[in-house]
Amino acid sequence: MYEWIGYIASVLVAVSITIKGGIYFRVLNLAGSVCFLVYGIILKSVPVMIINAYSIGINFFHIIKLLREKKGENIPQN
Repeated sequence: MYEWIGYIASVLVAVSITIKGGIYFRVLNLAGSVCFLVYGIILKSVPVMIINAYSIGINFFHIIKLLREKKGENIPQN
């Protein structure tokens, strides 16, 4: 019944990996990860929830980094 969420997530992730990189890749991949997280919650699949929650965090980090670089802000490197 909720398989369409998984299909949407799959399409978003598949399209994102065909993009060279940058902000469009991250935004599409983030959208796909959010859909997969919702799908994992519906299915009560902890592994799906864990990897996609992690992917969401990584994508947010890189989106913020890319936006700051675009604005010319310095980001401290550890």
